[in-house]
Amino acid sequence: MKKISTGDRVRFLNTVGGGLVKGFQNKQVVIVEDEHGFDIPVLISECVVVESASDTKMGQITDDDNFQKGAKEETKKDRKDSVPEVTVSETYQPEETAEGEKITACLAFLPIDLKNLSTSTYECYFVNDSNYYLFFNYMSRENNSWKSRYNGIVEPNTKIFLEEFDKTTLNDIEKVSVQFIAFKHNKQYKFKNPCSVELRIDTVKFYKLHSFRENDYFEDNAIIYYVIKDDIPERELLISAGDLERAIKEKEVSERRPQKQAIRKRKSDTIIEVDLHINELLDTTAGMSNADILEYQLKKFNDVMKENINNKNVRIVFIHGKGDGVLKTALIKELKKNYPTCYYQDASFQEYGYGATMVKIK
Repeated sequence: MKKISTGDRVRFLNTVGGGLVKGFQNKQVVIVEDEHGFDIPVLISECVVVESASDTKMGQITDDDNFQKGAKEETKKDRKDSVPEVTVSETYQPEETAEGEKITACLAFLPIDLKNLSTSTYECYFVNDSNYYLFFNYMSRENNSWKSRYNGIVEPNTKIFLEEFDKTTLNDIEKVSVQFIAFKHNKQYKFKNPCSVELRIDTVKFYKLHSFRENDYFEDNAIIYYVIKDDIPERELLISAGDLERAIKEKEVSERRPQKQAIRKRKSDTIIEVDLHINELLDTTAGMSNADILEYQLKKFNDVMKENINNKNVRIVFIHGKGDGVLKTALIKELKKNYPTCYYQDASFQEYGYGATMVKIK
């Protein structure tokens, strides 16, 4: 059975009807808009794709009896430039979860062709992982003003397609903002403060395969930028001079504070062991993304290398763990680029397993 995506036209397998896929309630249930504009939750296994989003360019259904005749096509550019209709179904009651009472929402970026990142275009989605409807506005910054790229309502526990773009657009989305208000329809709910968060998109990530990772919202690897987690918005980029000064002082104090036993020398002083596991380097990783953690580990690696680069015949064992190989690959890349005279190999399997690399300073 063909994989169902947002924007596909589907018909129901065991009953009359069908419509346009608007999003996903969960991994088993898709939200389908029928010909009357009602949103219907349907099991994915009960849907058959008759026209995919890529083929129809998200065309509007005009004849529910025959989806492939007389369909009015609309390009993604037209859809992006148009203002979406803000409506909430009177009959649809979303399934709620206990954890969904705290709002988590994020932007997700997926490559169309993961194997050819140099030429691939990308899709952007807004994910609402909560029991609330979110009336949101997705914007990008241009000079000293903002441009709305998409606005509308996203239903509870649903992801919604925002736009498709290529690498020529990356600079346009380097600074984006998401604002939303949360509510429930036809029922009582806890008040949520309006959210307004500005994010800096690291456009370099779009050129690196390892930047796209497994996630809770898509079967494919994606770059995830959280707007809010468990009712706590991500920190805004716009900070005062006082906040910046306090942050610098806190960083200086943190760097002076003895860290956990990350580096230890053996008695012979000829082999230095450096444990790069992040829990050995920092007491907490709160607020750090995977990219931030990797950057910190590489900084520690380079600090140790620079400190010992003039000590001939010293051997340094970097303990990185097996994992998915991202850290080891990054270390080898750094060695080839910045320390070409150094020799490296897998460290002793008997002592470290597959999770360490030994570098010899020549």
